[in-house]
Amino acid sequence: MAQENEARLLAQAQAFDRQALAAIYDKYHPPLYRYISRQVDDMETARDLTADLFNRFLQALEKGSGPDQSIQAWLYRAAHNLVIDFYRRREYRDHLPLPEQLVDSTADTGHEAERNLAFAQARLALETLTADQRQVVTLKFLAGLSNEEIAGIMDKPVGAVKSLQYRGLASLQRQLNPAEEQTL
Repeated sequence: MAQENEARLLAQAQAFDRQALAAIYDKYHPPLYRYISRQVDDMETARDLTADLFNRFLQALEKGSGPDQSIQAWLYRAAHNLVIDFYRRREYRDHLPLPEQLVDSTADTGHEAERNLAFAQARLALETLTADQRQVVTLKFLAGLSNEEIAGIMDKPVGAVKSLQYRGLASLQRQLNPAEEQTL
């Protein structure tokens, strides 16, 4: 039933039905924005990449090269590629981004600093995973997708997704909790 609805929605979107395109945007924009924002440095970049993603989606529909079966799989695969392209282009820049948010004088800066440090450590640990492990962990735990959905996005069997998830989580645990490793 859900696959029939998605197939109908996709057919309508390919015909540039405004309601179908709006339904796709409304359904997929929030989770895709969260997925992208957790992988890039700032909110503005995440907004730009998410907008670029939907622009590419429309261009692909116009060319007839958009999704064949799963809208969700196509969009997440395209989002993943956009993030990779972003970091490849960024390697050649010489400047650091300026922080967009000013510190709130009423905020608990100690707690905020600890939280930012934990996020930075997690992001660094994620960067040490293989690209496939990082994508599985991000899609599973940050985007909240099922193993079957991830398998469709990555075009891999569910067993391979489970294996990548297990190895990725084991590697993250070793990096983020090195003291536990020594006591075992």
